[in-house]
Amino acid sequence: MKKLLYTVALGTLLTSCSKDFLVRTPQSSITDGSFFKEESHFSQALVGAYASLRGLKGSRAAYVMGEMRSDNTFYEYNSTDRGVQYINMELADGFLDDASSNVTPEMYNSAYVAISRANSIISSSEKVKLRPEFIDPVLGEAKFIRALSYFDLVRYYGPVPLYLSNVTSQADAYLKRSPVTDVYKAIEDDLKDAIAKLAAPSFPEVGHANKGAAKMLLADVYITQKKYDLAYTELNDLMGMGYDLLDNYADVFKLAHKNSIESIFEIQYQQGNQGQQSSFVYAFLPITDDASMLTGTTGRVSAGGWNVPTQEMIDTYEPDDKRLEASISIIEGAGPVGQMVIGAVKSPVGYVTPPGKRSYRFIRKFLNPHSLINNTDDNFPVYRFSEALLAMAETLNELNRSAEALPFLNKVRKRAGLGNINTTDKVALQKIILHERRVELAFENKRWHDLLRSGKAIEVMTANGVYLKGIYPNLATNSYNLNQNKLLFAIPLREIQIGSLEQNKGY
Repeated sequence: MKKLLYTVALGTLLTSCSKDFLVRTPQSSITDGSFFKEESHFSQALVGAYASLRGLKGSRAAYVMGEMRSDNTFYEYNSTDRGVQYINMELADGFLDDASSNVTPEMYNSAYVAISRANSIISSSEKVKLRPEFIDPVLGEAKFIRALSYFDLVRYYGPVPLYLSNVTSQADAYLKRSPVTDVYKAIEDDLKDAIAKLAAPSFPEVGHANKGAAKMLLADVYITQKKYDLAYTELNDLMGMGYDLLDNYADVFKLAHKNSIESIFEIQYQQGNQGQQSSFVYAFLPITDDASMLTGTTGRVSAGGWNVPTQEMIDTYEPDDKRLEASISIIEGAGPVGQMVIGAVKSPVGYVTPPGKRSYRFIRKFLNPHSLINNTDDNFPVYRFSEALLAMAETLNELNRSAEALPFLNKVRKRAGLGNINTTDKVALQKIILHERRVELAFENKRWHDLLRSGKAIEVMTANGVYLKGIYPNLATNSYNLNQNKLLFAIPLREIQIGSLEQNKGY
């Protein structure tokens, strides 16, 4: 990453810019010193910074570390393909990964690419005279991107090197790990400045961070640190910014509702030949020669079998919860793993695999019509208003204002077709809200962070390991044998070797 950070800082990937859409084909790679001369240059650099968030939030590492690491999903074991990257994904799921993994470092590297691009904008703005009405929101967005990146880094890896200015020499690229408190302080400072500089949301949004997105991120940062009084202030402001829930949960993820009134911030993708498409849904499908019944396109799905919802996940939904069928479907067919022949798509409600058939649970909430294989138009949600409502419920409950928490919780439940929660017992409500987050935000890479924040990770994942080993006898006996050390991921081996960084305990 150190060499990468230096390279990216000197040659930021710049992308042609359109105010109404953030994703365009990259045009050039040139140095900061020769490029940042006028407003359009900063606009183009900002698009490049946003594009780097795809590796942070819509990538393989994101769902392996944020979702498969939790009790929500598993994988389909394929004995015919034991490639290193597949094995490393399985190891990460079972808490057997180490510093030599070629999967989890993707998160680390993607975060520092985003940070480097944000730093180029922030540092270069100090050298050019620009109109405040132009540069202030640009700086606000760059600091939002940097804060979002450090927030993932500190939660996944703990203490990390803290780069808050442009890297202009090789010597600048070798910083030691900063304490977690310092990283959180930098994140909070960035977001406070971003909030001051960014405009209030307007709908539909076009993928830019705004004041609402920055407040939501800051509230999340505060809740993670259990600073609930500070989180309440940000969330209370957010409630008056015009966000609302769509009437139908399934509609939230349809292409017609990208950047909707429920969207606080989402990663932008565009299908087509510009290289801006998403494809993450294909990893969630079974390996098959023909997925046309699901996708409408022809061609082999060769890299599927990942992020597969567990049966326990299906069973955790309450009866009549509309979110279950909107989030998960069952593929029914025949053939061995790696050669599934799809015959039908079934509801998960009460499903039992018929004799002679094989079934595969898959995440359906992101699957929308598209015309080219591995080329979809789906954005990836980072924050939705439903999460803000549940965050407010959690915050009020932790502030011993449990009765005030109920309307926020029940607004989310009402859309799901469920009845009101009436208990004001703090401990009971903690459990209910955690479960509500699990099903409302399923497969949006939130669950692992929720388990960490709630202090439930070791308890829940130990039980999940017992559950999985009872189903899959091929699992290693030492898998899911986690302790406090395994709550963080390993610092990538390359960083240890070239940067003399201290490794996390247990690796």
